[in-house]
Amino acid sequence: MQKVKALLFDLDGTLINSEIIHFDCWSEILTEYGIKLTYDIWLKNYAGIPLPAKAEKLIKNYNIKTTQAEIIKKKEQVTIKRLRAKDVDMMPYAMEILNYFSEKKLILGLVTASSRADVEAIFERNGLGRYFNVIITRSDVNKSKPDPESYNTCLNKLGVAKEGCVVFEDTISGIKSAKAAGLLCFAIQSNAVIRDELSIADQLFLNLREAKEYLDRHY
Repeated sequence: MQKVKALLFDLDGTLINSEIIHFDCWSEILTEYGIKLTYDIWLKNYAGIPLPAKAEKLIKNYNIKTTQAEIIKKKEQVTIKRLRAKDVDMMPYAMEILNYFSEKKLILGLVTASSRADVEAIFERNGLGRYFNVIITRSDVNKSKPDPESYNTCLNKLGVAKEGCVVFEDTISGIKSAKAAGLLCFAIQSNAVIRDELSIADQLFLNLREAKEYLDRHY
């Protein structure tokens, strides 16, 4: 793997299986307004959308009588409470490939649209933070995904060239962010509900192990 110097990972849905937690948090909030969503509808219409845009979309689609700021505040409060109380499951093969790439002495970065507080709460419980040289959250940038600022900030902090980096993402927003930053992006997605829309990625894999094996063969 001589061509690759750094690997940049998304967090939610790529390394950790947190979408169900976010769905549960939003379900709790939306119930207060008499709204009920199924998980399939959630995945198709709201998964992977940055929090501000997601809040605005929910308010508009369901004519919720609240402000974007207020519903975001509720979401952040509910989420941090849940994350501090419960471990989040890892995505298939996530620990395997983090250990594998760490042993190969590759530079690892984390670029997530989650808040710094959410990431710290997760990492306090699972210790995942030890793998990463740099962690960029939405709290560290002015414009989160799909804007390229998060990835550009990570590259600047790592001091690595774009040509030696590979990004792992699982949503259209994250892929757009990586591609806008001029990075090679691998999509990791097994869910058929949203898989088809990820064709703008450079490669599409069902899981992280497939991506690792591809890197071993071609890079």
